[in-house]
Amino acid sequence: MDISLGMWVAFNAFVLAMIALDLGVFHRKAHAVSLREAGTWSIVWVVLALGFGAWIWSAWGEEAGLQFLTGYLIEKSLSVDNIFVFVMLFTYFAVPAQYQHRVLIWGIIGALIMRGAFIAAGAYVLERFDWVLYVFGAILILTGLKMLRRTESFSPEMNPFIGFVRRWLPMTDRYHGERFWVKEGVRWVATPLFLVLLLVEASDLVFAIDSIPAIFAVTREPFLVFTANVFAILGLRSMYFLLAGVVHRFVYLKVGLAAVLVFVGVKMMIVEFYHIPVAVSLAVILGVITGSIVVSLRKTRAGSSGSSGEGGPGGLPGQNPATTDPAQVVR
Repeated sequence: MDISLGMWVAFNAFVLAMIALDLGVFHRKAHAVSLREAGTWSIVWVVLALGFGAWIWSAWGEEAGLQFLTGYLIEKSLSVDNIFVFVMLFTYFAVPAQYQHRVLIWGIIGALIMRGAFIAAGAYVLERFDWVLYVFGAILILTGLKMLRRTESFSPEMNPFIGFVRRWLPMTDRYHGERFWVKEGVRWVATPLFLVLLLVEASDLVFAIDSIPAIFAVTREPFLVFTANVFAILGLRSMYFLLAGVVHRFVYLKVGLAAVLVFVGVKMMIVEFYHIPVAVSLAVILGVITGSIVVSLRKTRAGSSGSSGEGGPGGLPGQNPATTDPAQVVR
């Protein structure tokens, strides 16, 4: 693929315009995101991603189009794992529903910058050292196997990152609307909302270590890797608000994600001996993720009535951050 500088500039200008539209128009005033709004934006981002993939297909051919779609599916699937973490963070810190969007949108901006740097570094290294592909493959296989044994939990008392931030960063223990920083006396102090933002960024840094090598197994074209990541990340915010209330029902999703990581890792490890076609990879990943979601929903259908509650996004069953007093003391 021959990607000109103008294409990079145009795509990033589009991303900045969409973020500005989101912050300056649709979410100028803090409000709790409804399921209808989240569903609409989720559809918008999926349609935009598919439309972009169709354009890639028509401009550079079937192989490039399939590479983008497969990479996008990998990133989209792995981003669901972020939602589990977001639910736990927003629940533990009792982040009011009307302020969760602000945390996520700024978290997404930070994630775009970090992933852009990761992708540039990964492309540079792979271009000069082919053997790094095997390292990426081994990392994915080990991560997939570890994911099978991992259980989601969040214990701030045991989290060294939170301890470090609280030790070195002046903080207030109360929310002050949607502000990240407030002035107390003569000094500026961070609010708990800023701490949650830092944790969101830290979690994406961890997830990027898995997802960036995974997409390099599909394509080494930096433009496809970057654009697939961007569309998946930009759609993550609306997907969170859409799925947060039911994500606990995806009991087998981690098994599916683990299987995808192992499959992609094996694909990397055997690339010198056998090349798995992109179309086959797309079919396998789509089948595994769809199957794990369908089986999960069937497994939890009997006990799902009333389990998701009416609390809306950001709360686990029985908890509703939307009713939280914004001035409450954080744990």
